[in-house]
Amino acid sequence: MPELKTLVLFFITAVAEIIGCYLPYLWLREGKSVWLLFPAALSLALFAWLLSLHPTAAGRVYAAYGGVYICVAILWLWSVDGIRPTYWDLLGSVVALSGMAIIMFGPRHT
Repeated sequence: MPELKTLVLFFITAVAEIIGCYLPYLWLREGKSVWLLFPAALSLALFAWLLSLHPTAAGRVYAAYGGVYICVAILWLWSVDGIRPTYWDLLGSVVALSGMAIIMFGPRHT
């Protein structure tokens, strides 16, 4: 069960980070309101706080989180940007998630 909790926490963290970066993108590239920067800042603060909730070493969390971020970014590409992922996008996501699983759930010798 801790593995599922870790995955869910990583997923929510990735969504917070992507929203925090996507809203300024909308302002800068799409000419949307500057007011989008406020929820973007809140989302990035939430992202940082969520990363701090993991009970393991920060470096390990950051390394493993990257794999989940890649997968969530590809889902964002499909659901928000409306671009269907290629086979290679999906394969890369599987490889990244495999790396995350090895880093987070591999045996530890103390």
